[in-house]
Amino acid sequence: MKILVADDDRVSNRLLEKKLAKWGYEVVSCIDGEKAWDILQTEHAPRLAILDWEMPRLTGVEICRKVRQREEGPYIYIILATGKSKKEDLVRGMDAGADDYVVKPFDMEELKVRLRAGRRVQDLQAALLSVQEVLRAQATHDPLTGLWNRTVILEIVGRHMSRVQHHNGGNLVIMMLDLDHFKMINDTHGHLAGDAVLRETCRRMSSVVRPNDAVGRYGGEEFLIVLPGCNPASASAVAERIRTTISEIPMNTSEGVIPVTASIGVAIYGTGPWEDLNALTAAADTALYRAKNTGRNKVELAFPEMKN
Repeated sequence: MKILVADDDRVSNRLLEKKLAKWGYEVVSCIDGEKAWDILQTEHAPRLAILDWEMPRLTGVEICRKVRQREEGPYIYIILATGKSKKEDLVRGMDAGADDYVVKPFDMEELKVRLRAGRRVQDLQAALLSVQEVLRAQATHDPLTGLWNRTVILEIVGRHMSRVQHHNGGNLVIMMLDLDHFKMINDTHGHLAGDAVLRETCRRMSSVVRPNDAVGRYGGEEFLIVLPGCNPASASAVAERIRTTISEIPMNTSEGVIPVTASIGVAIYGTGPWEDLNALTAAADTALYRAKNTGRNKVELAFPEMKN
């Protein structure tokens, strides 16, 4: 584990570095408080820190306060190293945000035990963050395809609509895509094959869209694709490219090779009359069903005169 040692006593610093390295730590060291604060703000900052109480430019106590005032970033377990032994001084250090303290000159066995406690805290935090990340993914992503789920993809559309409104310009293209005759695929080849088709559809769509675009599973075999800043003149061409990448090569599944086609409805916010999220998605949905009702495996654009 990486650890920061900040002490303006160079001899003490070097001795502590050697001992910590012997204990298996990756040591980052400095001799003034401002440099220590800079290190703790880096992306891969140490999660453990031993800070001398008295240092030039910033004291260990001041660094503790600055670290705890941050609203983001991983938790840093801080041990204050001090020659002070009065209870009121130690309380002041802990109130500033220190997790523990050691009195100089160090008792190395005591320091080793206190660092072990810090590592346990960091291990517990890492486990907690891992669980939180899993729960966040479960709450925001479709479990089968890994795409954004319906709630999140609609939130994304809403955010982009607000940006277009606030900037008094720009466009937002959304596409409602539905796999043709998907029920027949399930009935003929089974649900495992149907699941494989959905995952491969997801992969193919994701390979076509830009990094700042978003794709979500709207429900069943229906997907919502969000293209902020897409040129309205090229919206149909982009949709055709997505349709083609799905249909041009049959999909391999455990139940055999299955030809798949898709119908797509396209609606453009910023040039059309649709003023809210429900109206915009309904327009794309209407265009989608127009594509399905006029032959499938095609793209239809939502026009202002379309009625839902």
